[in-house]
Amino acid sequence: MTCDGAGECKGGSSKAGPCDDGNACTSGDTCVDGDCVGGSELDCDDGNSCTTDECDHSEGCVHVPNNLPCDDDGSDDGDDMCREGGTCVDGACVHRPVDCDDGNECTTDGCDRSQGCWHTSNSLSCDDGDACTMGDTCADGACVGGPARDCDDGDACTVGDTCTNGACVGAVPPCTAARWSRR
Repeated sequence: MTCDGAGECKGGSSKAGPCDDGNACTSGDTCVDGDCVGGSELDCDDGNSCTTDECDHSEGCVHVPNNLPCDDDGSDDGDDMCREGGTCVDGACVHRPVDCDDGNECTTDGCDRSQGCWHTSNSLSCDDGDACTMGDTCADGACVGGPARDCDDGDACTVGDTCTNGACVGAVPPCTAARWSRR
């Protein structure tokens, strides 16, 4: 049996049997009383949330990529706590990595897929914000000031040379009176 372009079955004496109704969106078409009747509609669902599935009567199933939010890309990732914000791109679910930076230079930050963000204390050099300390380092997740800046100017006539607001300053010289008396 065949079906002509007008949807009529041709050939055979019973005019019953399989035919093609010309609609690519049906399958199992059959002749009924000389007419080709479309069978069941095709299931065009490809299981991908990042495609919009439809059927074109001349082409059949069509899967058009979309840009909708999505939860999973169909991979074996499970609940990956290091990714967030799925968005469909070119038919695939794309996630951005979770930002685990805690803003603390004294912690090393990372992410574990099953546990999420982690932060471990490090011992890197840092700046405690005090210009009067040198060689600051991280300890227990905090920046600890190093030794005080050496402000000794080498002048025996100044005592108590100290650092204040990042600048070395000397105390009132004890030798002032002796200098005046030698004139």
